[in-house]
Amino acid sequence: MGFRKGSERLDKALAAQTSLSRRDVHRLLSRGLILVNGVPASGFDTRIDLERDDVIVEGRRVQLKKYSYLMLNKPKGVVSATGDAALPTVLDLVPEELRRSGLFPAGRLDKDTEGFVLITNDGEFAHRILSPRSHVPKVYTVELDKPFSPKTIECFAKGLVIKADKHDNMEGTSECSCLPAQLGPVEDNWQTGRVVIRQGMYHQVKRMFAACGLKVMALKRIQIGGLALDPALEIGKCREITEPERLLLAQDQPAS
Repeated sequence: MGFRKGSERLDKALAAQTSLSRRDVHRLLSRGLILVNGVPASGFDTRIDLERDDVIVEGRRVQLKKYSYLMLNKPKGVVSATGDAALPTVLDLVPEELRRSGLFPAGRLDKDTEGFVLITNDGEFAHRILSPRSHVPKVYTVELDKPFSPKTIECFAKGLVIKADKHDNMEGTSECSCLPAQLGPVEDNWQTGRVVIRQGMYHQVKRMFAACGLKVMALKRIQIGGLALDPALEIGKCREITEPERLLLAQDQPAS
């Protein structure tokens, strides 16, 4: 008999998504303490459907998922990478109970930028969120060295042309164009702005303001798509994103 489409080995899934090791799982399996759909799992190579099968370990129901979606409130000084020899990474901030194999940050925030980082192991979903073709907005608050003006708002809305950077992977050109972006003051403070972009170029927000003669002093991402950073999520903390929230991530219009 062939394996069911989308199935995964029970021992592998439990070891990846719980605190149990493969050895622990095998010990519990041999004692009949792991039930799948109410029946003791038959062996080490038992395969399950992560989206449909009911798994109980030592009397406790375990929610196994194929993909994980996490919201991190990133602090300054942490890099958006899966590993770094010198600095802490966003994955280092994921608590043990939420760690899964294959997690990565979907998009990058600069080391000195705070706020919403999506962490997932769903590569296809991450690509859809990050692709400019999807028009998924990313919303930031920014503090500047001096006030911006209505002219700055107009330049953002038209689409700025900024100096090319080696990280843009655009050899042979000294400039690159930004998609139209939204800019407005926060509570009538023209030195603090709310920016909405639909791209993710290297240091893009900073480079856009630099093209207007302004320097970014502090930057924080507060929203991806229609999902805002949880105001109750403390800096440096991480939590799971619910299914309704995940759907909001893909919205092409930011919440007001």
